[in-house]
Amino acid sequence: MKIKSIIAFASAGLLLGSCGIYNKYERPDVNVKGLVRDSASVADTLAVSDTTSFGNLPWRSVFTDPQLQSLIEQGLAHNTNMLNAALNVKMVEAQLEVAKLAFVPSFTFSPQGVISSWDGNKATKTYSLPVQASWSIDLFGNLLNVKRSAQMSLLATKDYQLVVQTKLISNIANMYYTLMMLDKQLEIVDNMQTLTKETWDIMKLQKELGRVKETGVQSAESNYYSVQAQAADLKRQIREMENSLSLLLGQPAQTISRGKLENQSLPSEFSTGIGIQLLSNRPDVHYAEMSLAQCFYNTNQARSRFYPSITISGSGAYTNSGGGGIVNPGKMLWSAIGSLVQPIFANGQLIAGLKVAKAQQEQAYNTWQNAVLSAGSEVSNALVLYNSSDEKSKLEQKQVESLTKNVEYTKLLFNEGSSTYLEVITAQQSLLNAQLSKVADDFYKMQAVVNLYYALGGGRN
Repeated sequence: MKIKSIIAFASAGLLLGSCGIYNKYERPDVNVKGLVRDSASVADTLAVSDTTSFGNLPWRSVFTDPQLQSLIEQGLAHNTNMLNAALNVKMVEAQLEVAKLAFVPSFTFSPQGVISSWDGNKATKTYSLPVQASWSIDLFGNLLNVKRSAQMSLLATKDYQLVVQTKLISNIANMYYTLMMLDKQLEIVDNMQTLTKETWDIMKLQKELGRVKETGVQSAESNYYSVQAQAADLKRQIREMENSLSLLLGQPAQTISRGKLENQSLPSEFSTGIGIQLLSNRPDVHYAEMSLAQCFYNTNQARSRFYPSITISGSGAYTNSGGGGIVNPGKMLWSAIGSLVQPIFANGQLIAGLKVAKAQQEQAYNTWQNAVLSAGSEVSNALVLYNSSDEKSKLEQKQVESLTKNVEYTKLLFNEGSSTYLEVITAQQSLLNAQLSKVADDFYKMQAVVNLYYALGGGRN
């Protein structure tokens, strides 16, 4: 009676002490107030009253260029990283299935037959057709936490697949817009190349008339070749960008069909939603949290290893071997065994395993917190890039208009003898630089839209 009481008391103590290993993951507290910085106001916090988000829009509603849409669809279907991410999901799904089946008894069938003869006598034949079963009773949550960890791993892997998808869409869009920016800059340089060639020809004519010296002709010639060199550099950049985009699309390097920069239409009104949405919208942030949840269950599993493991084994066999002789026809033989293994001393492995699991959980928490802050920083950067590029582009438009008139007036004054050749060349160089800068800022404005869409978790649908 005393022995039964001691066993019951010990079992109750073990059950009470193991309650923590059944706990489910709950999101830790995280402060998202002021996560996104206001790019226009002097206040740091972006005041948002609505809960909608620009990142919730389908990517086809954001990127409306038909050629760009076709490239994105091709990338989603053939990009190597996308294909590998899908395979990762399949592998983790298989691992989760294994974790679920661990709750089910395992069965093995191992038929045996023996023929024996003693001293040349008639051979005797014995056979056995056994089926063995083994079932681990998950009394202390070991298998349960393995399954939950595998479930979190699957969610994290699917999140990673979305990370690859959203990054791929934004990269394709950025490269596409970069190509159009380079096309526009090349068009501007080609126009300036014609203008500088005319200036060079005028200088040569003016030298023949004795109005300018040879240095004036040389300066005009040098300016012409400088513009030609810029055109050659832009052509190189276009070819390299096409090669990079082709690789992203999973195809050999080739020409990329595209529209014109000035014909692109992107959203200009944005809503970032509330900060907490970044925790669910951003797949990389959610991936980091699911990794944290996986580590949480790994810690629970490490705790459960301190408790007994209980296994019930059984076997049933149809055999003609009765132990003392051969029985014909055969008979059924049944057996059942129960075993309990309680770790007592495992060379510190269980304690070390728990410490490692806890440390990994803390690391996962730190990584998740940093992912949240990084998401807010990326949104803030995209907003300030859009606003500053928009402001600069408007100012540069006025600058281009002013410098265009300046080039025309300087040429007229030069022809009248009231201006020098250096003023003409300087005016042309200033105009070219202003035009190229405006095109670049128009591109940065478009890039900011792409970056903001990605930063808000867009591109999932």
